[in-house]
Amino acid sequence: MLAGGFVFLSPARAQADAVATPQPEATTIPNDQNYRRNLAYQTYYDDYLALKRGKPVDVIFIGDSITEQWRWGAGRAVWKARFEDRALDFGQGGDTTQQALWRLLNIDLTGWSPKVAVILIGTNNRHDQPAAIAAGVNAVVVTTQKRFPGIKVVLVSILPNARAKEIMAQANELIRPLADGKAVVYLDLAAQFTPVADSWKGLQSDKLHLTEEGYRMWAAELEPLLAGLLK
Repeated sequence: MLAGGFVFLSPARAQADAVATPQPEATTIPNDQNYRRNLAYQTYYDDYLALKRGKPVDVIFIGDSITEQWRWGAGRAVWKARFEDRALDFGQGGDTTQQALWRLLNIDLTGWSPKVAVILIGTNNRHDQPAAIAAGVNAVVVTTQKRFPGIKVVLVSILPNARAKEIMAQANELIRPLADGKAVVYLDLAAQFTPVADSWKGLQSDKLHLTEEGYRMWAAELEPLLAGLLK
């Protein structure tokens, strides 16, 4: 021990301690890369959130392009009919779990107190291991709960896609136990997207994004859960 109570660690001991200390998964560390590298995203959110200010928001949808395309893509008709007057679409194309985390922490969502969050995230973490993806999804759930105290969560299974089918299926097995059936409810939407030829029901030709049928399938599975959680 050195003067002042400091302890000197040899390089070998310091390295051993560093190895022994669990390091957080990169999937759980907020990252602003996707948002900052595209100035259009920043204007996009400012404009959209400005339009929603002062309007009721009982539900917030959090995710990547699959969520974002509720509003302007193949999901538009379903969104307008079922969710537009009561929900906020907080999806951004290309987001990984860590990038969704950054937006939750840094984009101004004051003024809204949604009762339910619908979270579908993780498909863009295709280069990560299933455990890391599940850790990132859990971080998004926890951050959402902190951002909106008392909110209930519908945690949606990652949908099948041609880029990383097996990885996402394994990640879903780890994501499912994150739900307790009360504060967090698991929606196994992937089970509805059954194989069709070399793709899956409800997916576009890119074998990743949803068709209008896919969004109708999502809405049909989601509505009964929302009805119960919004009571």
